[in-house]
Amino acid sequence: MPTPPPFRRRRLGRKLARMRTTARMTLDEAAKALYRTKSTLHRLEKGETILDVHLAKSMMDLYDQYDPDLIDQALRAREPGWWTTYGIENQGYIDVETEASAVYELSFMVITGLLQTTGYMRALFEADRLKRTKRWLASDIRVRQIRQKRLTDPDDPLQLHAVLDEAALRKVVGSRQIMREQLEHLIEISGQPTVTLQILSSEGGAIDRMGLGFILLSFPDPAESDVLYVEHVLGATHIEEPRELREARLVFDHVASRALSPEESVALIERILAE
Repeated sequence: MPTPPPFRRRRLGRKLARMRTTARMTLDEAAKALYRTKSTLHRLEKGETILDVHLAKSMMDLYDQYDPDLIDQALRAREPGWWTTYGIENQGYIDVETEASAVYELSFMVITGLLQTTGYMRALFEADRLKRTKRWLASDIRVRQIRQKRLTDPDDPLQLHAVLDEAALRKVVGSRQIMREQLEHLIEISGQPTVTLQILSSEGGAIDRMGLGFILLSFPDPAESDVLYVEHVLGATHIEEPRELREARLVFDHVASRALSPEESVALIERILAE
């Protein structure tokens, strides 16, 4: 499946669309006033093309809306993602997470990437059917480590609420020593104010949507809608439709309500370590 346009461009496009509709102008009317085609304006509002700074100023004049952040967002939308420094180009998820302020993740068989130790992530990457070169492997590990730093970043913190199945804790990835280090790390990182960790106990019985993991991302701007990210055998899907987002939130809240509390979850991890 095709990767959607970079998130910064999609977010900027949605802002342009809101500005136009607030001004009560159709695409045809705005395009004519801006000396652009309707299709050009449509692609800009979908984030498919890059917004020129001069056009951004003209839009503010036409729509009679001054937005001091619009030019800055237009410039940032032109910048390559920080992960490209590591030779990684096609990242449909990292660009969204980079702009997010909160992540809600439901995972049944694998510990979420933001909470993985280096040993655990290395073992996962090495088990992938795509055989990585040493440089590729090192880059993937480094990018994931950089993402994790936001959990303890005082200037740009990322809130994480992760619900993991007990099966993910018991699945031996790499070796028993790697798993011991991973479980110890979960206990330690769960003490961070940015992290809420809950475990679905194997004794808790069946739950709705059992086995269907996903990630829901929220953003600091209240005008920006959430993004639902779902991985599957053919790649991944980004979902931004309000109805699907509401359903995902209901599912996440339901599963979290059936999971152990953060304190009970830590106690379970400690019991597994003691076995």
